[in-house]
Amino acid sequence: MNVNDTTSAAVLEQLRRRPADRRRILFTGATIVTMDPGLGVLDRGDLLVEGDTITAVGPRLDPKDAVVADVTGAILSPGFVDTHRHAWQAQLRRIMPDVDDLGGYVTATLAGYAPVYRPEDMYTGTRLAALSAIDSGITTMLDFSHNSRTGEHSDAAIEALRDTGIRGVHASMGPHFGDWDRQWPGDLTRLRDRYFSSDEQLLTLRLATLATAEIAGPALAYGAELARAAADLDVGVSVDAVFGASSSAAVLSWAEHGILGPGVTLIHCTGLTPEAWKAMGETGTTVALAPTSDAQIGLETAVPAVDEALGAGIRPGLSIDVEVALAGDMFTQMRALHTIQRMRAVNAVHGTDREPSRISTHDVLDFATLQGARTNALAAVTGSLTPGKKADLLVIQAEDLNNMPLNDPIGTVVLGSDARNITAVLVNGEPRKWNGEVLDIDLPALRGEVQASRTYVLDTSAGQSPSSRPARPAVRPQDLERGRDVARKPAVGVV
Repeated sequence: MNVNDTTSAAVLEQLRRRPADRRRILFTGATIVTMDPGLGVLDRGDLLVEGDTITAVGPRLDPKDAVVADVTGAILSPGFVDTHRHAWQAQLRRIMPDVDDLGGYVTATLAGYAPVYRPEDMYTGTRLAALSAIDSGITTMLDFSHNSRTGEHSDAAIEALRDTGIRGVHASMGPHFGDWDRQWPGDLTRLRDRYFSSDEQLLTLRLATLATAEIAGPALAYGAELARAAADLDVGVSVDAVFGASSSAAVLSWAEHGILGPGVTLIHCTGLTPEAWKAMGETGTTVALAPTSDAQIGLETAVPAVDEALGAGIRPGLSIDVEVALAGDMFTQMRALHTIQRMRAVNAVHGTDREPSRISTHDVLDFATLQGARTNALAAVTGSLTPGKKADLLVIQAEDLNNMPLNDPIGTVVLGSDARNITAVLVNGEPRKWNGEVLDIDLPALRGEVQASRTYVLDTSAGQSPSSRPARPAVRPQDLERGRDVARKPAVGVV
């Protein structure tokens, strides 16, 4: 794995000859960005993985019978953690790159495309999103799967996560518009028993919901009934579309009813009142920011709420959100947040003698790794290169053309690197990307599946050939209102 090393294929072959539970791999000579507050950055060190677990980090570790990967000239980093992505949409990437507002996204995607998705389209989109996440260094992804029209749609999304080998969090929610089986949230019991029976597996389950009834009706809005359903299942809750005055009132209501806390993640959180933030901080509620989504789509204030979160004592996780309009990698999220916050901090004190309160590259890498893991309720498992945690890690080449010479390793990861510099990705100790290539995928076959699924979705939703299809599907106001009427019907198990 050294930039001059020609043995990386041989290293992989040695690893794969050993049973997974008996593998030992020693990464040597790297700059190690642990993101563990007690370990910090090692300028030159070794990291030992045994089976699926990091067992040692330090200088000149004894290789014993380990397979040795010389990663001199590279940075070892924890894998990134995505706290919220609608993965099923991946075959529609950048189909609306200049979407004007939330209404445009909702009308086009959730009311226009989503109702025609088949289970196989759910599988294809989710698998594509997860493989691309791995390629760009995301080892944990929360899939906010809000197109669960049938049990088979949910099965397909979960199986896609499983088949890629990513550390996946399936957050299940019924769809906003169109016909569906009304099996959610009752079907979560079946999903838990079928797919999530072990605490030792890569996949975990959450309940996904919305903040208020404004977009899709009361059946999908968080409240006492859904909180009770999550508690009965012993799963966390991820709440999307948290912004503005109505969400602020909802947050205060949730706090009053005791249904906020560390097991609840609120997503976006733009334009919330100080009182809402105070309640969130006091209850230990977690926050998932979506920096490019908030700014580019223009959600409420359009300003990622990092200052508000930190002011409430909450260190947030970061997320991708919707690839129909946004970039799909964590480097973009870190850079956008870093730039926006520092711009605002300086602007706020311009013309005064006050010092701006700026976040650092260390902050945003912390948000993208350790705090993301905490937000996904996985801080004991991943998010830092801490002995005892699972081996979710990246090898990032620091001597590539765009990174050389290595001066500040955290600055290099956050501001200099991209997917081309990631030569290896391990998830749970298993190589998923090696020598710059994502492993175990038939790219031509995948490309064919993605294109076929996209063609089906576009043709079926628009009723015309892709060549003559407008950039935004023609969804009339009365169609959207009918969608809302359907969404307002109570889901099974919700009163």
